[in-house]
Amino acid sequence: MQRLEQGLAGNRQHGSMSTLKKVAWLVLNAIQLPITLIWSIFWISMALTVRAVSGDAHVPLRMAARIWSPFLVYGSYSKFEVQGAGRIDFSRPHVFVANHSSMIDICALFMAIPVPLRFVLKAELGKVPFLGWYTRAMGMVLIKRAGARDTARQLQRAVDLLGQGHSLAAFPEGTRSTTGRLRRFKSGAFKVAINAGVAVVPVAIDGTGQVMPPGGFHIRPGHIRVRLGEPLLTEELRPSDAQQLADHARRAIEQLRLQ
Repeated sequence: MQRLEQGLAGNRQHGSMSTLKKVAWLVLNAIQLPITLIWSIFWISMALTVRAVSGDAHVPLRMAARIWSPFLVYGSYSKFEVQGAGRIDFSRPHVFVANHSSMIDICALFMAIPVPLRFVLKAELGKVPFLGWYTRAMGMVLIKRAGARDTARQLQRAVDLLGQGHSLAAFPEGTRSTTGRLRRFKSGAFKVAINAGVAVVPVAIDGTGQVMPPGGFHIRPGHIRVRLGEPLLTEELRPSDAQQLADHARRAIEQLRLQ
């Protein structure tokens, strides 16, 4: 009987500690949210100013990688790790394709890729104040979900950016995965890579879905790991091979996540 009472008391104490921990995280996240917004607005404004003065996006894009992103990643009390960077010749343009489970994936890619990086994003993001101004000023590729003519124009612009020596990043699932399982990859980014004749680099991002899950602002500490795979060459491929290449990249990311 005494042991039972001690066990019940221990469970109550554990439950109280768990509740206190949840409340503490809610309070911390409530503080982190305005700080994150202010930090982002400030550095977006700085990036837009530098872009306007210099006439070039190189420096403001590196500001995102070296200042804005690290603050958000390490501000979540998370570890960050990059593997496989030695496989990539960063002096050449590439299309980096990654799985997508969190908004913080963008920060992870900015930090992992040591060259200015432009993203292929949903056009809706271009309508968000400050963020929309930033995406346009930095030369991001904004794709509408409907409207074949506009989509074709934006994809051609992506090909042109690669032809100018710039690298692109895309999330070919098209949206964030809420389960962590990879969705089917869409072929658009792969068609761009084939048309530009540049290699596709599969990128596995792990841990971001636990640090910042989709829906709301719930930050928890974690371990974010970015693994860069072997580049997939496209020189001998045709645009009609884009979906096959997408499937190949998806399998490569699945293997990287198992390592």
